[in-house]
Amino acid sequence: MESRQHNITKEPEIELFVKAGLDGENIGNCPFCQRLFMVLWLKGVKFNVTTVDMTRKPEELKDLAPGTNPPFLLFNKELKTDFIKIEEFLEQTLGPPTYPHLSPKYKESFDVGSDIFAKFSAYIKNPRKEANINFEKALLREFHRLDVYLNTPLPEEIDQDSVEDITVSKRKFLDGDHLTLADCNLLPKLHIIKIAAKKYRDFEIPADMTGVWRYLNNAYACDEFSHTCPADEEIEHTYASVARKMT
Repeated sequence: MESRQHNITKEPEIELFVKAGLDGENIGNCPFCQRLFMVLWLKGVKFNVTTVDMTRKPEELKDLAPGTNPPFLLFNKELKTDFIKIEEFLEQTLGPPTYPHLSPKYKESFDVGSDIFAKFSAYIKNPRKEANINFEKALLREFHRLDVYLNTPLPEEIDQDSVEDITVSKRKFLDGDHLTLADCNLLPKLHIIKIAAKKYRDFEIPADMTGVWRYLNNAYACDEFSHTCPADEEIEHTYASVARKMT
């Protein structure tokens, strides 16, 4: 990450600790780790990322954060734990004019995808073939809700003086054309669903959900998201023991 030049305040010293992958070095499957990785990248602050091999946690990390699993953060050598509290701290501490605010303008941008991961988890863990259709329908209802929101124009997209009615949103992300904390929360989960549900349930997000696909395609075009995603193999390995074979 390139460091910005600050004339007024000294650049903070930040180190983010995230879950390591199967090789003990690369980024592992952890949507909360990716969420904070994205937040720091979007803030434009200089920071370091350390992967933590959970199979053999180094002694110095046991001393640094005893009993704590990634993600956690060192901010000017002060330990921060709990990813939600870390996110709130970063949003409050790294603000304008030096750093951008990332909070979404609209509350529904945060709320709209709040149940989608729970519905996916129930779907992927279900071992009963006769119940599969109902779990899949529940997941699809959440995707439909997200699709409707993404295709509904935001107030600022509607020009009151225009003779043309905008019926479908053209925005890139949940809250507009810039990634926000709402996207940092939802996108890592959508990526996991996309990979794991295809691998273990042959489920694909329907092609006619144009809002969801526009959203995902725009997100994958952003380094802040695509370069913080774990490899597909990491996700597949995580869910190999979770996805029950249906009988």
